[in-house]
Amino acid sequence: MLNIRRSLFVLVCLFVAAALVGGCSSKNGYQNGRYRGTKAYTVRGKTYYPLQSARNFVETGVASWYGPGFHGKTTSNGERYNQNAMTAAHKLLPFGTRLKVINLDNGRTTEVRINDRGPFVDSRIIDLSRAAARDLGMIGKGTARVRLVSLERGGEPSLFTPDGDMLGLFYVQIGSFRERPRAVNLADFMRTQGYGCRIARHDGNDLNFVQLGPYHSRSIAEKTARSLSLRYRGLFVIAE
Repeated sequence: MLNIRRSLFVLVCLFVAAALVGGCSSKNGYQNGRYRGTKAYTVRGKTYYPLQSARNFVETGVASWYGPGFHGKTTSNGERYNQNAMTAAHKLLPFGTRLKVINLDNGRTTEVRINDRGPFVDSRIIDLSRAAARDLGMIGKGTARVRLVSLERGGEPSLFTPDGDMLGLFYVQIGSFRERPRAVNLADFMRTQGYGCRIARHDGNDLNFVQLGPYHSRSIAEKTARSLSLRYRGLFVIAE
């Protein structure tokens, strides 16, 4: 009888251990105590496909910040939001990604770690913690034009989503000029319209290419190109 009890006890312990290991596995994206955040998710009827890697990620657009109303609440990766920590929310970057954030309005910089999803507002690319927003000098204004630069290395991004869309960094080229001031004027105007924009140069070519983006899937870039096709002729999408 004693041996039977011991056997039952061992079986129960093995079952509990297996359950604990299963709960900490990478199934459903949970690993090492946090969600990696690389699985597709849907918000307000729109499905997002997070990038598998933040390697070489660069993005320009409008940043906002969130603070007291969310302090202490659970973030998308299971942590508690701390408005005094250097964290941020992004729609597509994997959780744990470290970013350098540059305020293009005043030149100030800071570094954050992605631990939440958002902002789900058109034209905004990142939601910063209150501490990060304070570092960038944007508390009072509430928003700022920023450039995000990934500090991550290694890993290859996934190329396709489940519905066949191509992932990566894509730009919509809307113009090319030999005179740089003309390119600057167009780029500045597009930024006032809420678009991320850059002026690119290529070796051996003296043209200044005005490109909108980056967009993280080809379909989004193509949608932008279609929406502007009546105003700008010869638009096309490029992959980087």
